[in-house]
Amino acid sequence: MNENFATAMRQATEHTRAANLTEATRIIQEALAGRSSIPANDASKADIVPAATQGARTPFKADPNAEIIEPVVGSKPKPAQPTTEAPFSATPSAAKASRMRMPLAETLRVLRDGKAGFSAPDLSSAFAPLGRQAKASVEIPVGAAFETRSFSCQAGTRTYKLYRPASLSGAPNGIIVMLHGCKQDPDDFAVGTGMNALAEEHGLIVVYPGQTSGHNASSCWNWFRPGDQMRDRGEPAILAGLTQEIAKEFGVGRDRTFVAGLSAGGAMAAIMGEIYPDIFAAIGVHSGLAYGSANDVVSAFAAMRGDAGRTPTVSRNFASATPPVRTIVFQGRADHTVHASNAERIMTMATSRMESHVPEASNGRSSDGRSFERKVVKDGAGRIVAECWMIDGAGHAWSGGDAKGSYADPKGPDASREMTRFFLDSKN
Repeated sequence: MNENFATAMRQATEHTRAANLTEATRIIQEALAGRSSIPANDASKADIVPAATQGARTPFKADPNAEIIEPVVGSKPKPAQPTTEAPFSATPSAAKASRMRMPLAETLRVLRDGKAGFSAPDLSSAFAPLGRQAKASVEIPVGAAFETRSFSCQAGTRTYKLYRPASLSGAPNGIIVMLHGCKQDPDDFAVGTGMNALAEEHGLIVVYPGQTSGHNASSCWNWFRPGDQMRDRGEPAILAGLTQEIAKEFGVGRDRTFVAGLSAGGAMAAIMGEIYPDIFAAIGVHSGLAYGSANDVVSAFAAMRGDAGRTPTVSRNFASATPPVRTIVFQGRADHTVHASNAERIMTMATSRMESHVPEASNGRSSDGRSFERKVVKDGAGRIVAECWMIDGAGHAWSGGDAKGSYADPKGPDASREMTRFFLDSKN
């Protein structure tokens, strides 16, 4: 090990301790490739400027609490161990004490082994700030039901919660599948999004599939793994089968079946819309990423910070046989976990099959004073096929959500209400 390599490893360690994982990863990769640009006598500069500020891109202030939990190396994940998380603290020492780190030597070994060395819990809490609120209880109106169910298929098994509104007297007006973010669960997501209340207003069935810590250390949907980006495989196969079973039970067709999600759940919703356009008529992506943005942990972090090197590829399985899936996107401009440029990538994917289009832009302000820009893209018949809300001052949280749930921003605009409007009003 030469002096330059040792210096690079010391700097990577310092960046890891400072929770600057994207820069630590960059330094390690360059060192392993023999491209380290750090002089051996320059060890004093362990707090070098993050990689995002060294290129021509606008600097992206990464969330210091966006971390990777220790990867599980080998063919099988280790059984998930129950943990008790420390409550969120603004004090740096308290936050550092509750973080999980992998020793540098283990990091080097995993990187040298290549992508195949990572198993299910790879990305973990990269999407979610450290710590979470106490679990909020879901209020169930008299006559309504919030059932715990399970679905199994060849690809695996997941439990889910199904909300049946008290207002439902016949066939529902639609089904919305809601995919939670990292460190969330169905109950928490139901509270934070307030989607059950909208189900009462519109006569909808709302489904909340639950990811487990056994399949991802922080209960993230594994959107960045190639095996979970393919039709009839992995998590997409489970979610598609689950949706089809419920649609059959309640007699709901494709034109009234929708999927939405936050963060990792939003990225998975984008995958579902791309590879199952025969099941879903529209998708909602909040603070998520486009289909095909990543194929491993390193490319996932690059995509999240807005430096994605991969160009998302449109699936051609149903390009001509199935109507395009309509898409609505919500993204905070102050999101330090998923860079705002990812919203534009999702919109590009959503309109890629259109011969030509000119977005129509308008500006507004929520009832709590938060400004936003709304862009819509219409087809030749004047129907909105893609819609994007860019929200000033909003971070990595569900816009207009209930603060009783985690990662919810009450200041608005109301993403749940606007998504429901977009889903149900096909004429817009």
